[in-house]
Amino acid sequence: MSNIDIIVILVFTALVFICGMSFSKAGKNMKSYFAAGGALPWWMSGLSLFMSFFSAGTFVVWGSIAYSSGWVAITVQWTMCIAGVIIGFFLAPKWQKTKALTAAEYITNRFGKSTQKTYTYLFLVISLFSTGAFLYPVAKIVEVSTGIPIYTSIIFLGVLILIYTAVGGLWAVIVTDVLQFIVLTAAVLIVVPMSFDKVGGVNNFIANAPDRFFEFTNTEYTWVFMIAFGLYNLFFIAGNWAYVQRYTSVATPKDAKKVGWLFGGLYAISPLIWMIPPMIYRVLNPELNQLADEGAYLLMCKEVLPVGMLGLMLGGMVFATSSSVNTTLNISAGVLTNDLYKNLFPETNDIKLMRVAKIATVILGILTIVVALLVPYMGGIVEVVLSLGALTGGAMFLPPLWSLFSKHQTGKTILLVTSVSLVVNFFFKFFAPDIIGITLSRSAEMVVGMGLPIALMVLIEIILVKTKSDTSAYDDYEKIRQLKLSDVEEKVSEGNKKGTRVIGIGVASTGLLILILSFIGESGQLLVGGVGFSVLLLGLFIIKKSK
Repeated sequence: MSNIDIIVILVFTALVFICGMSFSKAGKNMKSYFAAGGALPWWMSGLSLFMSFFSAGTFVVWGSIAYSSGWVAITVQWTMCIAGVIIGFFLAPKWQKTKALTAAEYITNRFGKSTQKTYTYLFLVISLFSTGAFLYPVAKIVEVSTGIPIYTSIIFLGVLILIYTAVGGLWAVIVTDVLQFIVLTAAVLIVVPMSFDKVGGVNNFIANAPDRFFEFTNTEYTWVFMIAFGLYNLFFIAGNWAYVQRYTSVATPKDAKKVGWLFGGLYAISPLIWMIPPMIYRVLNPELNQLADEGAYLLMCKEVLPVGMLGLMLGGMVFATSSSVNTTLNISAGVLTNDLYKNLFPETNDIKLMRVAKIATVILGILTIVVALLVPYMGGIVEVVLSLGALTGGAMFLPPLWSLFSKHQTGKTILLVTSVSLVVNFFFKFFAPDIIGITLSRSAEMVVGMGLPIALMVLIEIILVKTKSDTSAYDDYEKIRQLKLSDVEEKVSEGNKKGTRVIGIGVASTGLLILILSFIGESGQLLVGGVGFSVLLLGLFIIKKSK
């Protein structure tokens, strides 16, 4: 990596950090800190949802699968597109109508504090592993590109992320997510054509690809796996507390629908573009094996990108992948502060609650760093991400989602489904191979993880309806919800204008940086310059619209 690339990384890092820190005074109360005032523009929230979910695995997890298995990686990600469309039609508007600040607040209102506390403890434990799994790919990208040891990268990046997340709250998360989306879209428009040029064109790539490289499924990732993984994505994207925040922080149910649809639309297109570089790298260098294929995406970028652009691409990858970390840190701190600390000390004023929220973010960030350091000892990032999804996705997120549509479910019934599903899933993952000699395949693990909670919820719902169970708890919840609907919302237009303005400045600055790099690079000057000029114009347009 050249000195210019390193300078570009430092400049982009400073730009993202400044954008995040510009909201240091935005978090005046719980709603502005954890829900950005409750009226985010739907396109901001949708892009942030996309970046928070997409970035965690695209470059390392799905890039690794694309290198080893080809088109299968695209098929896997198209399940996310289908999930986003379904969420937009049915689930996102339901969450927005709850008028809850967090998913934990909804569970409290609907099922009571004891149920909420149990789910909160489970969520916090699982979120530590998920954020650790998100932080690891960031460090892997840095290691592959710069040679900096992965453990050093994990610690440095973890500290950087937790600082601007703790200071700026959800606005810092949203704005940096949107900026990273623009940067990476610009970068990939440069990487893909240059990758095809490197391999000798599309026809040469297809002719030299491995056998069955363009089939939709394979023996490990079967159609059964795809269906089960699609259900997991539906439950996870709709029910994960960090993503629920994107549906509850917009102004209306119609806006919440658009958040889901935007997510689905982006996932219809992006896998086709993002997975091409590691697939091409398989043709150029088929020798990567074991955990080395986790770096295929960056290795392709190193092969083709002109001077300076590799630094920008790396910076974009690092902070885009980091968005999953800061998203989960923000909501986890919100749960600790709003749903645990505030319940224990109900008289606490906003100033002290904000102090607790920021301290909680720092503590969770430190624990995330520790978990990320342990990922290599858990079998690598692909194993961690897919196993974590199979073990916890359906068990944790389906029962509360189900309750959005059911008057009959109670705290006891949803906890029963979660508990039984987690116990069974963990038994088959960690104990069944030794005790009864059964080891589940990737597909079977996902089918059990998703199928069991669905079957239990259906069975319990039928029993509750047949026995005409008491629905007074639901009636009480409806009264609380109606009271919230009548509350006067705080004014948020100024916050929206500032957020849009900061995004515009960040995008325009990035466009200017790319434009400058087009004059320095020795290849692809016209392509790089055209992309840079387009990004600069987009930034200036956003700034104008924010006035």
